[in-house]
Amino acid sequence: MQPAPKLFGAGSRIKNIMGLEKAIEVEGTIMSVLPGTMFRVALANQRLVLAHISGKMRKRFIRLTIGDRVKLQMSPYDIDKARIVYRLA
Repeated sequence: MQPAPKLFGAGSRIKNIMGLEKAIEVEGTIMSVLPGTMFRVALANQRLVLAHISGKMRKRFIRLTIGDRVKLQMSPYDIDKARIVYRLA
């Protein structure tokens, strides 16, 4: 007999819904460093987005400075915010 699926609580349902949507991956350049490990990043189309570091980059103590090129993941629902997932240079 299998246990009943955990449908109560926001976490389990949101993870399933967000797993269906694909994140948009773009490259950008860090323009400024803000408090709280936040960054202002310029995309190729000159748009500025607010970005934070992904958990794996925090875990590995990856340092980011102004001028670094980074790979970002963005939600299709909010293109003003992003997550930095990789430092290119």
